[in-house]
Amino acid sequence: MSKGVMNHNFQFSIFNFQLLIVTCLLLILFSSCGRDNSSDENLKIFKYNEAAGILTLDPIYAKDLPHIWACNQIYNSLVALDDEMNVVPAVAKSWNISDDGMTYTFILRDDVYFHEDECFGKTTDNGQQTTDIGYAESETIEDKRSHFDKLSDCADEVSATQPLSNSATRRVTAHDFVYSFNRVLDRKLNSSGSWIFSNVNAFEAINDTILKIELSQPFPAFLGILSMTYASVVPKEAVDFYGTEFGRHPVGTGPFKYQYWKEGVKLVFRKNPIYFETVEIVNSDIPNDSTTQQLINSSTQQLPYLDAVSISFIIDKQVAFMEFVKGKFDFMSGIDSRYKDELLTRDGQLREEYKDKINFIRQPYLNTEYLAFFLDENDTLGKERSLALRQAVSYSIDREKMLRYLRNGMGTPGNYGIIPVGLPGNSETENLRNLESENLRNSETQQLSNSTSIGYPYNPKKAEQLLKDNNLLGHELKLYTTQEYIDIAKFVQSALTEVGLNCKVEEMMPAALREKRANGNLPFFRSSWVADYPDAENYLSLFTTGNFTPQGPNYTHYSNARFDALYQKSLTCNDIQERAKIYHEMDSIMMSEAPVVILFYDEVMRFVNKRVEGLGSNPTNLLNLKEVKIN
Repeated sequence: MSKGVMNHNFQFSIFNFQLLIVTCLLLILFSSCGRDNSSDENLKIFKYNEAAGILTLDPIYAKDLPHIWACNQIYNSLVALDDEMNVVPAVAKSWNISDDGMTYTFILRDDVYFHEDECFGKTTDNGQQTTDIGYAESETIEDKRSHFDKLSDCADEVSATQPLSNSATRRVTAHDFVYSFNRVLDRKLNSSGSWIFSNVNAFEAINDTILKIELSQPFPAFLGILSMTYASVVPKEAVDFYGTEFGRHPVGTGPFKYQYWKEGVKLVFRKNPIYFETVEIVNSDIPNDSTTQQLINSSTQQLPYLDAVSISFIIDKQVAFMEFVKGKFDFMSGIDSRYKDELLTRDGQLREEYKDKINFIRQPYLNTEYLAFFLDENDTLGKERSLALRQAVSYSIDREKMLRYLRNGMGTPGNYGIIPVGLPGNSETENLRNLESENLRNSETQQLSNSTSIGYPYNPKKAEQLLKDNNLLGHELKLYTTQEYIDIAKFVQSALTEVGLNCKVEEMMPAALREKRANGNLPFFRSSWVADYPDAENYLSLFTTGNFTPQGPNYTHYSNARFDALYQKSLTCNDIQERAKIYHEMDSIMMSEAPVVILFYDEVMRFVNKRVEGLGSNPTNLLNLKEVKIN
């Protein structure tokens, strides 16, 4: 037989063998989809919808909630935030901050491992690691994904029940954090999170378990920043192995590991069997009347409890809501105007017909919604008349009525400054703290409240007087907004008309609004700011002179020398209470000049299926699923 014929027959045999393998896989899948899946019913799969979609699972690009929520299941950082916004250990078990606030030293756990993945090689039956870490030479990552996509009809159940691979793993070290942090700063990667390390001079791995970070100047909020998804640890092996596809095949240390992704349809994470966190389980049946009995009665449970997390991508929120009501999804965050009245009463309570199916969780959200003015140096009104106009706009809006009719009472009226309710420095928060600490009598309560409150409560008569005194009656304003907030914009338009202003509303696409806002081309626009970390500095930095757009987030171009000086002072103050006083003074200075009109402080709204247990809530609306159970 000729060599050519032999090669042809050999290739034909390989083709037949590959065809046989694919056929077998299809038969197994179809039989699993068609059979009585009584065993699958015991799977604990948490399901939710993400209408906005997910583009990547690379943590250095996790700039919004859809991406942060997904990445939070896959990755860990040095530290984390609990539901009360306290910084707690994660991969770092302890840390020390130098007296000058310039050096942070972290001691890492030695029992944290990356997800098992072929980027680390494979293990043999006797547990030894092999070095065969590549795909077949003729098969690309896209080929492998294409094959798996053909098996997607039963994605949730099949993905969650597939046997563990024999892929290897390795322990996380301080060197991995140095690599991950430098990756955030790599200009070629263009991470949206590079700013979190703007005050860092150097990262240094002293050894495998000790990491040192040197700052260029003190920054008290830095520890909280390290809890962000941007600061997650990733293995170099995975980034090198998957290359530009790493965001499609993530490898981390989190409670869940990547399993399956069909773009625009389904994303599945599977339980990480080697996750490092545990919880203590206490047997309450035996009295805990001694230390010995306590030790006997307690044990630890490895997290997570869930078998898998399934994320769908239904774009139409109305359709997704109907699926949630049917029980197809376990969780829904926020509320859309199209179904808010179906779920909630006018005063923001869950309607009776849903109380046996849904738990409704609400709490203050570190998100301030506001209108902003661009302070143009060449404003033809002049400084005094321009200030009067901005203050009149603030006084003209009945925020309580706006929330009652447009948001079913959800949110806190924005009668204070930019710092949201709940953060040290907020006017109402400081009032409550002072009242608690000083135990004031009722007669003194009002006096304290009046002396420390800042902002512009509803006062249409004062608004009209300001306009009249400054010859501004009939002045034209154009408010720029997006479709999502058109109802609020029209409410504001009506309020301004009532006090004598001529306000028009112009709807823009979100991307166009962001671009024009960054370039100072919008004189009056709607905006909001969600905290990246639980410190008021996050909000006040929006108004420093050094943060003017387009380089920074100061979209108003507000500038005040006293404000800037206090900002610098706050960076060197490690005492939380003293820093709160500085923040409050800064907020007061800024609000007196009214570059923004505070509309409301948002609330986290979570609607949770009754079968779900352990899903809490937090002021940053972070989705934590590691301790969630499904009954």
